[in-house]
Amino acid sequence: MKMSFKKHLKKFSAVICAVAICMAFTACGSKGSGDKVYKVGMEPTFPPFDTTNEKGDLDGFDVDLMKAIAKDQGFKVEFKSLEFDGLITGLKSGNIDIVASGMWASDDRKKEVDFSDTYYESGLVVAVNANDNKIKSIDDLDKNSKVAAQIGTSSAELIQKMQKEGKIKEAKIYNKVNDAVQDLQNGSVSALINDKPVTKEYMNKQKGKIKIVGNPLNKENLGIGVQKGNKELLDKINKGLANLKKSGEFDKLLKKWNLN
Repeated sequence: MKMSFKKHLKKFSAVICAVAICMAFTACGSKGSGDKVYKVGMEPTFPPFDTTNEKGDLDGFDVDLMKAIAKDQGFKVEFKSLEFDGLITGLKSGNIDIVASGMWASDDRKKEVDFSDTYYESGLVVAVNANDNKIKSIDDLDKNSKVAAQIGTSSAELIQKMQKEGKIKEAKIYNKVNDAVQDLQNGSVSALINDKPVTKEYMNKQKGKIKIVGNPLNKENLGIGVQKGNKELLDKINKGLANLKKSGEFDKLLKKWNLN
């Protein structure tokens, strides 16, 4: 009887172990399959929203924000660097799943993509060389003025309209903001029209080189973009954004990137 009991006990133990191992593998498999990875596109010369760190990795407020939303909502993100005017195209083609790049959720863009709730209110400003005392606002730009802006932005649309109307000499469009800032410093352009927080960030990094003149030209609500009709992903982003604001994590990120 003792031998029989021991045999039954060994068989019972073996069954329990097998079941435990099976459950462990099943749990691991479920967790792995549930970790959806979304590709996030951004243009990295738009600090403090989008930039690169000393290691050359994508960094900035938008990077931290998307990582925090992903953590809150149980998915993962990987970041891709694109030209600004290629972000919506990349989203529509499926090359990326999300645009998080300090993008204004304008009415025209809303026709092409769906945007999250507003996460930051920005606006355009005029910047000039720090030694320029003639241009004090947008009204001082004239037929001799060459004005810079980044491709695919509302500022690019504005200066192209100004050129067409004969208000300025030339609208110079740049792929990257840092190139426009460089030309402003060396006098190749008279002014740069760009988002206020981005312009201020370049001013902080290169003190005494450029300055903002006049008042903000408008107000722009920034949003996170997804493909038209992707309600599931949009709901996740909005829910995560709301949770971060409620917990105070959102304000911490604003403070970290000097956006508060």
